[in-house]
Amino acid sequence: MKKVMVGMSGGIDSSVTAYMLQKEGFEVEGCYLKLHNRTDGYHEQNLSYIEDVAKFLDIKYHVLDLSQKFEEEVYDYFVDSYLEGTTPNPCVKCNRQIKFGAMLDFAKEHNASYLATGHYVKTDGKFIYEADDNTKDQSYFLSQVDKEALPYMMFPLSTYKKEDIIKFGAKLDVAYKRITEKNESQEICFVETVYTDVVKRHANIDIPGKVLDEKGNVVGEHKGYMHYTIGKRRGFTVHGAQEPHFVTKLDPKNNTIVVGKKTALEVNNVEAENLNMFIDEKEFECTVKLRYRSVSVPCKVTIEDDKAKITLTEPAFGVAAGQLAVFYEENKVIGSAWIKATS
Repeated sequence: MKKVMVGMSGGIDSSVTAYMLQKEGFEVEGCYLKLHNRTDGYHEQNLSYIEDVAKFLDIKYHVLDLSQKFEEEVYDYFVDSYLEGTTPNPCVKCNRQIKFGAMLDFAKEHNASYLATGHYVKTDGKFIYEADDNTKDQSYFLSQVDKEALPYMMFPLSTYKKEDIIKFGAKLDVAYKRITEKNESQEICFVETVYTDVVKRHANIDIPGKVLDEKGNVVGEHKGYMHYTIGKRRGFTVHGAQEPHFVTKLDPKNNTIVVGKKTALEVNNVEAENLNMFIDEKEFECTVKLRYRSVSVPCKVTIEDDKAKITLTEPAFGVAAGQLAVFYEENKVIGSAWIKATS
C-alpha cells in the first residue's frame, strides 16, 4: 500500500482530499504547516478541525513548523517588495519553497510516495494543467514549482467543482460539516486585514508625497507610495481631473507616484526573469497570464540568458513588476517568469 502525505490546512478541500485518497486505498498521513506565529487562535482553530478529521479517518498527522523558513523566504520578500515599489505574489513563493519544497522533503523523509494537497489543478507528473473548475483553478500559483517535484504531486480535486466538494463534505461526517460552516480562509494566510497593516509593522508608510503626470508635472498629492499598486485609481488627488486616473509608476526613492488615464496603463512588451520552464524551446508562441485573475493574452516569447522577452499581440492593462507571467499552451502550463519591466 503506497503512502501519501496530505498537506492539511483545516479547510474543506484538503480534508476531503485525505478522505478520497484513503477510499482509493492509499495509506494517508496528514501534515499541518505552521508558517507564522499568529496569536489570534488561528493555528489552534485549524488544528481542532484537523484533529476531528484525523479521528474520523483514523489517520495520524504531523505539525511541521516552518515559520523560520517561511519568514525568510515568503514574509520578508512580501514586505521588501512593497518597500521597493513592486507587487509581490507570496503564494507563488510559498508553493515553490515551502509546500512543494520543504513539505515535500518532509513527506519523502516519512517514506511517502506522494504529496497531495487540496489545490484545484492537474498534473501528469511532467506538466501542470488548469483544473476543470475555472473559477478555482490554481495553476497560476503553482507554475513556479520545481519540475523535479511534479512526479510526486497529487491533486485529487482537479476535476471537481468547489461547491460539490462543500456539499459532499457536509454530508460526510460532523467533522466535515463543521468545516463547511466556517468562513473560507483569505488568499494570503498572514494578512489578517489588508497588506498595508503588515507593511506598517516594518516601515512608516504614511509619508505624504507628490502625484506626477507622465511629463513629470506635479498634479496632486498621495498618502505614501506603499499604499498604491499599479492600476489603482483611488486614494490620491489629481487637481482638475475630469476622468479617472490610474497609478502607472511608483518611485520609492522620491516617494512619488505617476498617474495617467486608462490608456497609460497599456502594455505591449514585458520583460521577465527567474524563469521556471517545463519546455526547452527558446522561442515560441503561446498565451500568457500576467496576473491571477487576468485573461490569457496571445504572445511571442524569446528566452535569452534566463530572461524572457514577451511581445503581446494585443495590449494588456495594469501589468505590475513583481507579479508573475505564466505561459500556457491551451490548458497546459509551459513555464513562468517574474515580471521585471513593461513598455
